[in-house]
Amino acid sequence: MTAPLDGLLVLDLAQFLSGPSAALRLGDLGARVIKVERPGSGDICRTLYLTDTDVGGDSTVFHAINRNKESLAIDLKKPEDLAALRRLVARADVLIQNFRPGVIERLGLGYEDAKAINPRLVYAGVSGYGETGPWVDMPGQDLLAQSLSGVTWLNGHEGDGPVPLGLSIADMLAGHALTEGILAALVRRGITGEGAHVQTSLLEALVDLQFELLTTHLNDGNRLPARAGFRNANAYLAAPYGIYPTRDGYLALAMMPLAQLADTLPLPALAGYDAQDAFTKRDEIKRLIAATLSQHDTAHWLARLQPADVWCAEVLDWPRLLQSPAFGLLDMLQTVQRGDGTPVHTTRGPVRIDGARARSARGAPRVGEHSAPIRAEFGL
Repeated sequence: MTAPLDGLLVLDLAQFLSGPSAALRLGDLGARVIKVERPGSGDICRTLYLTDTDVGGDSTVFHAINRNKESLAIDLKKPEDLAALRRLVARADVLIQNFRPGVIERLGLGYEDAKAINPRLVYAGVSGYGETGPWVDMPGQDLLAQSLSGVTWLNGHEGDGPVPLGLSIADMLAGHALTEGILAALVRRGITGEGAHVQTSLLEALVDLQFELLTTHLNDGNRLPARAGFRNANAYLAAPYGIYPTRDGYLALAMMPLAQLADTLPLPALAGYDAQDAFTKRDEIKRLIAATLSQHDTAHWLARLQPADVWCAEVLDWPRLLQSPAFGLLDMLQTVQRGDGTPVHTTRGPVRIDGARARSARGAPRVGEHSAPIRAEFGL
């Protein structure tokens, strides 16, 4: 089966997470991805450690985001290397970069320069906060973007202060948004023959993440949402929405009428609360529910609630998720191998096309691993 993007050439000039994650998605869909790195040290992400663990000398983050790519070492300070890169741009379908605004223009590879070289090129860039304005020179870093976006006031409990999400959500979402724009531009190119300039930023991705709650805020007299003081899971949603301890673990309850829960638990005291109370007396109601759920094991509650169509789920940690039959059926894990034989256990792309998930056994490259064959192939 031919992958959807088979035959397309993507140049990944980006570093860290957001831009390279977009290139990864395109590679998973069949594109050939050449990662352009500085000689020697390569992408800074190679030494960006989540823990004290590396694999084959590179960080696990780098391996996760740069599998299935080739590496071309290019010194952008050398005129001959810059000229070689321009020749490669002339052959590419997509270019992805996340230099700070103004940097790539000074190198002579800004959008207008690249368009002049290759009018069919889809040129994609991700920044921290846009290309203009007072924040333009700030580092495009995930925690900083979260802090500016308002999202940190949705996590934790009322009175906690701002609480960031516990993963690089701005980087990952910006990468997905960039991929979406690139794919749309490629579709348009197939119709008109013209390339495009695709742009997003960490901040824009985080604002889009909050579109549901921001729309409520903008149409509700600009009232700020109030996080629950007990078992908060959404700053707007009413009780019982949240995660509750059971006798041996945790149980998540989604939105539902309180009367349904009162009959099923059973918890007759809930029958005295109406729909408005579910908002205004949210913490009080949640404490009643928590006291009841703590009396039995999670399995007891699942056996009681799920047949009654109560929206609930057990709360799993990674080991239990990875061992579950349901997760196994998704076939989301794989082991890839880099050129030196180093194995890396990682995930697969989340998209299935015609029932099949993309597969590639090639791991992340070493710096400049493919420089010689790429230079020979493209006459660089």
